[in-house]
This record gives sequence, C-alpha cells and structure tokens, in this order.
Amino acid sequence: MAERRAKPQKIRCDACPVMCYIADGKAGACDRYANHGGNLVRLDMLTIIDGHHDKMVPFLNGAAGTDWDGDLVLQNRPFVTAVGAGTTYPDYKPAPFIVSQEVEGVDMVTVVTEGIFSYCGVKVKIDSDRHIGHERAIVRVDGEPVGHVMTGEYGSKMLSLGGVEHLTGGTKKEGRVTCDMLLRLCNREAVEMVIDDDISVVVQAGQPPVINGVTERLMRVGCGSAAIGMFAKQWFEHLDEVVVVDDHITGVLSEHQAGKELGVPATGIKIKGRRSTPGRYFQVADPGTGWGGTDIEDPLTILGPFNPSVAWPGLRMLMVSTTGEQYGYFVLDEALQPRPAEIPAPVMASVERVAENCEPSVCSVLFMGGAGGSLRAGVTENPVRLTRSVKEALTYVSCGGAEAYVWPGGGITVMVDVLDMPTNSFGYVPTPALVAPIEFSLRASDYAAMGGHVDEIRAIGTVVGKEIRKVPPADNQPDPNAPANYSWSGAGRPRR
Repeated sequence: MAERRAKPQKIRCDACPVMCYIADGKAGACDRYANHGGNLVRLDMLTIIDGHHDKMVPFLNGAAGTDWDGDLVLQNRPFVTAVGAGTTYPDYKPAPFIVSQEVEGVDMVTVVTEGIFSYCGVKVKIDSDRHIGHERAIVRVDGEPVGHVMTGEYGSKMLSLGGVEHLTGGTKKEGRVTCDMLLRLCNREAVEMVIDDDISVVVQAGQPPVINGVTERLMRVGCGSAAIGMFAKQWFEHLDEVVVVDDHITGVLSEHQAGKELGVPATGIKIKGRRSTPGRYFQVADPGTGWGGTDIEDPLTILGPFNPSVAWPGLRMLMVSTTGEQYGYFVLDEALQPRPAEIPAPVMASVERVAENCEPSVCSVLFMGGAGGSLRAGVTENPVRLTRSVKEALTYVSCGGAEAYVWPGGGITVMVDVLDMPTNSFGYVPTPALVAPIEFSLRASDYAAMGGHVDEIRAIGTVVGKEIRKVPPADNQPDPNAPANYSWSGAGRPRR
C-alpha cells in the first residue's frame, strides 16, 4: 500500500479581513504576507529613513564621557516608517512597531502601522491647458467608473479618484479596478483613463500627462489677461495689437488696462465672445485641445471684422496661446483683412519668452485617506485621545516619513504627495482597500498621558537590523523626529 503523503499545513493570515489560508511557500491574496515554514512572514522589508541632516560621523566630546564607537544608528537619528511594518487587524492589537529614541535630550515615541484604508482616494493635479472633460465628468478605467473631474484651478485640471463609494459601493469589478488604479497611481505607475468616453489621459506622478496620445510639455503662463499684463511692455513697441487666446479669459492688448497705460491706441478689433472688463473676453470658443485650451486651430475664427473707422492697413497683430506653443503674426491688408506675414525677430523673441515663463506640464498625485476608526486603537486604548493630540499639535503625522497635511475638522484626514514617500510605499488587500503607511510621532510623556501602549515600546536599536530597507530623507521634508514640530498662529490652528 502506497504511503499517503501529508498535505502541507496551511496557516491563516489575520492581517486583513480576507483572512487567507496560505500554504507553505505561498503568499496570500495581497502578495504581502506568506507562509514560511509554518510562520506568517511579511514579504516587504521595513523601511527606515536613514539620517536627518546630521553629520555622518559625529564625534562625541569629553562631556559625554565617551568616544565614538562606530554606531551610526543613534547619531544619525533614523526614522522608522510604517512601510513594510505590517498591520494590526483586528485592531485591538497594538501597532506593529512602537519605537522610542532620544532626540535632542527629549524622549520621543513613533507609532507605525500600515493602515487598511477603505475610505481613501487620490487627488490628481494635471498641469495642462488641454481640455480633458467638463466638471463632474466621469473618469473610467477599464470601462469602470473610478472618479470624476473636479474644478479647474488656473491652468491645472483636477481629478478626484477612488473613495469608498467606488471601492465598496458599486460592483465587485468596479471595486477591484478602483483599488488597482489607486495602488498603481500611489506607487508612481502610469494609469490610462478615459473621460467622457472620448478623451484619453495617461497619468503618472511626476511625469507629464499624455492626452489623446500627445505628451504635454508646458502649463499656461497665466490666463490671457495675465499674459497681457506680464508682457505688454515687450509687445507695444513692436506690435499694434496682441490677442492671447485662452479658453477662460482671452486678453486683448489695445483694450487692456496695461495697453491703456502704455498708450497703445485703439485698433478697431472685434472679438467673438462675451466681453467682461476691458481687454478681457470669456467664451471665445469651446473647450478643446487646440489654442489655449480651446477647440480652435485657426485663431482668426475668433475675430470679427475690424472697424474701418479705427483700423488701418499695415496694422501689425500677434495672436498667441497661453503657452506660446501656438502663435501667428498677421498684417492688415488694404481691405483690413489680416494676412499671415513673416514674424519679426523681436516678436518671435517675445513668443519664446512666453514659453520660457511656463512651467513644465506634470501630474501630481496626492493620497488622501481617513485615519480614523479602529486604526487608532493600535496607538492608544482610548482612540479619541489620539485625534485630540493630533488636533492640539502634540502628535506629528507622517506617511512613509513624508509630511502629511491634516485636514481641519473631525477625524484624522491626511493628504500626502506620493513623490515624497519611499518607492512602493503602498499595498492593497482584496476587500478591496488600499494599504498605506502612517506614523504618529510625539513625546514619550504625551504618549503615556494619552493612554498609549507603553508596554509595547521598543528601543530603536532593537528594531534596526539586517532585514530592513534604508532610504535617504527627502530634501523638502522636515525631520519627523524633531521634538517640536509645530508653532501656533492665526485663530488657534497649528501650522508647520
């Protein structure tokens, strides 16, 4: 009789509500936890920000009573992030790491955990004049709705993506697609999305957007009126008229206050659009991917007949977009019709100056999540005290070591630029939900006063081992270890 081979023993992972049964040598559905010889192990290494603007080898003086012993850990003040730390589900458990170290003579505690965020999303800022959809237009990925277009903000298009209604309020496929989209965006990968069923946009943090297959280069220098104000002095000596074509506010030099103050005479120009104040016109064309975010390819289509009692043959006119990428130089003929002409060198230089003053077109991805609910129980037995400590600026909140903006109002709602965080900071669980790192840093005395899990505090020397990933600090980030991170200003609200 053949010997029956024993099946490998599966273990149950309790790191999230899915509660996977994992065979030896296999990973769970999230690819973050695995069964290694019957032990549940975290596959991603704990990430530590290695050093915060201290000397690499600080020699201790005689007052300390010792010489440098080669230990860089304490002196470089590493910061233990929650990236790779693990979760606390079910959240009656203390956070995976509660780390202490002395900083500038102050005992500090940092509580780190990877939160399971069902209530989360991203805000995307796309620096481009190109039309990508009207406000409230649905954004889709793989045919599933994942968000919508928000208000435009001065040359930037804004998207709100994700959120609990897309993650859990729709079909299973919508939730999975939304979670996958959020994970890729937050981990700085490219995601293609379709808006209003016909506008394709590829978004990647820190990269220019690709709109309908075209990679954007520049964001606008300003609206048409602002451009007139900025460059009027460079135009009036070489031109009789300038029109800066813009989807929102088209500027006209001769009518604009800047032109009036420089003594630019009236030209008899007529703009098709809704006149606002002098030299400013709304709705000269529909939104699009043409000149200045409009749908026009020929700028002359926004002009009516010149007034023959004011205009004159030989009148020199420049028409330019808000990025300087489209321009045309025209001279009125005897019939007062604008005719294309060779652009003079000084005028061409002014067009190049417009483009020079435009910033690069880029996508910004900001993770936004509510760190409320049971996540706080991993910090303290009385979770509301953590919220109060954050609002009172006693506790500093960071995500992967990056400074997080904490929104006013109730709860702990944080927002952070994913480019400030270590690479691959985000994970997921197929509930579906995003897994994001979050850290709470405060004085040890304040931690004890809020009812924190003081028995779980570990010295940083016991945490920093071989199985960690070290990353340098971001240049634009403050030191999360600093014992005093906030000052007070205004009507009692803390600020950095």
